[in-house]
Amino acid sequence: MPPLSLEQRLEKALALLQALPPAPAPRVLALDGRAAAGKTTLANALAQALHGEVIHMDDFFLPPELRTPQRRNTPGGNVHYERFQQEVLPFLHSPKPFSYQIFQCSLGRLEGTRTVNGNAPWRLVEGAYALHPALGNYADFAFFCHVTPQEQQQRILLRNGPQKAKVFQQLWIPMEEAYIQACHPQARAITL
Repeated sequence: MPPLSLEQRLEKALALLQALPPAPAPRVLALDGRAAAGKTTLANALAQALHGEVIHMDDFFLPPELRTPQRRNTPGGNVHYERFQQEVLPFLHSPKPFSYQIFQCSLGRLEGTRTVNGNAPWRLVEGAYALHPALGNYADFAFFCHVTPQEQQQRILLRNGPQKAKVFQQLWIPMEEAYIQACHPQARAITL
């Protein structure tokens, strides 16, 4: 099945979210999925339509000092879910602003902070591993973004170039697929 276009995903997602019964704000949406499946693009479009704020799982990559062979061999082990549990989870459903530290991949360390607004009606957690079992059932609703392997390769090559595309093929995609096979995030989400 080919992936839906951004417009089709946005239309389907908004229809599902707007059909939810009223609830106190902020509500929390998780968007998980494969590399280059359009998670960030969809999250940004939804945030604009819903007046929400986006929290990126990329900000929670595991720092080099914690990248042990045991951790690397654990499905989803390359995300720093312990830091997410401390800096984000306790505050997601609170209408107060909060801040968390950002892991800068290019620097290999924490650098800077991101502040999440307190009056946004939706908070969107987007990225691979957003539905990692270690994070529990924090989301009010979840989407899993689908992409075919061929489309994924084309998008990564276009977005990241040939050198980084090799890294995705050899490292990141196998790690994400191990997580998907072991943790089944798509079973806890609507696939788009």
